Amino acid sequence: MAKFAYATTTAIVFLILLPLSCSSESILHHHHHGGNSSVQKSDVDLLEFPLNLEYLEAEFFLYGSLGYGLDKVYPSLAQGGPSPIGAKKAHLDHFTRDVIEQFGWQEVGHLRAIKKTVKGFPRPLLNISAASFAHLVAGLLGVESGQDAVIRALLYQRAELKVEPYGITVAEFTNRISELRNKLGHEGLKDEGLVVPKHLGAEGKVSGNILVGDEYSLACGRTPEEILRIVYGSGNEHVPGSFYPKGADGRIAKSYLKNE
Repeated sequence: MAKFAYATTTAIVFLILLPLSCSSESILHHHHHGGNSSVQKSDVDLLEFPLNLEYLEAEFFLYGSLGYGLDKVYPSLAQGGPSPIGAKKAHLDHFTRDVIEQFGWQEVGHLRAIKKTVKGFPRPLLNISAASFAHLVAGLLGVESGQDAVIRALLYQRAELKVEPYGITVAEFTNRISELRNKLGHEGLKDEGLVVPKHLGAEGKVSGNILVGDEYSLACGRTPEEILRIVYGSGNEHVPGSFYPKGADGRIAKSYLKNE
């Protein structure tokens, strides 16, 4: 049981509840599967902004599972950007490590797809140290809904286990993470933990909450401003920090840094 609980503790770090309001996947799918060969100018910024998150996800998952990141597995994707701060291999059980490694290689594919479509930019300076995660109580990455569903389902199975050294259950841990993200995002209730009051569950009938949704059980999107407030850990899209010590890159993110 101790080993089982430990695997749960490490998996908590991978809890992800930050869907993008403008999906890079839908744009890329259209482009690579029969769509127009050129990207609309209005789509370029929407593709480049998520690149910040794809870099973070790729490095986080690769280092967590393998102990190294893009500089070793695909150096050209980093485009000479600085290596991440504080990146280390996580102490994972075999099953969790396997899942996280799969996510890492998927993120490499996402980076390749974006850079095949738009020019992009070098990897920004990323802080994925333990201190950075402790500051934000972990779990502030933004990944695709398929990965999110896998992780939440795994955590839901362990909802009543205690997370050491915090002394609270997995369910309560996820609730506190969601409360923090909602607070930083400044746009109301968009994140929820694994167990919620029944009136917030699907159709007001259940308290289990494997998939997060609004009153119609539809996913809640987040604007670039909200995402920056959360991943900066400052609650302010103009003030970088946490995962992005020098700020995110691309025209959208830089436009907020210029307006401090």
